This record gives sequence, structure tokens and C-alpha cells, in this order.
Amino acid sequence: MNKKYRIKSKIRFTLFMTIAMLVIFSSVGTIIGVNNAESMTKTAYSEIIVQTGDTLWDLALEFGPDYKDTREIVYEICMINNITAESIYPGQVILIPVYI
Repeated sequence: MNKKYRIKSKIRFTLFMTIAMLVIFSSVGTIIGVNNAESMTKTAYSEIIVQTGDTLWDLALEFGPDYKDTREIVYEICMINNITAESIYPGQVILIPVYI
């Protein structure tokens, strides 16, 4: 015996199919990693060439935001470039985080 199904309400059927498709697409996207926030949290960097007389403190004050402690910015620059504050020299290229 073949059962025949009849759609009683086209609006309800369309709404159900729309919700079902959204759930399926969202689930598949999450499983394959399309909806991760990694790209939104990547830090951008500026390349700076150290000039004679520059210190990391001065660079942190110049390129860092006002709302952040300068010591934290100096520490971040040191960690990113694997250097110490005393080891910079003129002509050296260092990366400084871009704060938005």
C-alpha cells in the first residue's frame, strides 16, 4: 500500500523547510569550520625600522593605544619579536601590533 501525503498548509510547509535548511546549513558549516572566529581575532602587525635613538618605550607610546598600559605594549613587542628592550639596534626591523 502506498500512502499519499497531502500538504494541508503551504505556508507551514514552507516555513518548516526553511528552518530545516537553515539548521542543516548551520550544522554543516560548524562541522567543517566555516563559522569560526579565528580570522576576526588575528592580530595585524606593522613593520617598523628602528632608527638611531629609538627605544621600545618610545615606539610603544607612538604606536600603542592610549587606553593600554605602555609596559604591556613593550612586553608584547618583545614577545612578538623575541627580543629584549635593551637589544634593539638601528636598522633592525621589528613587528608592532596594530591596535584598532
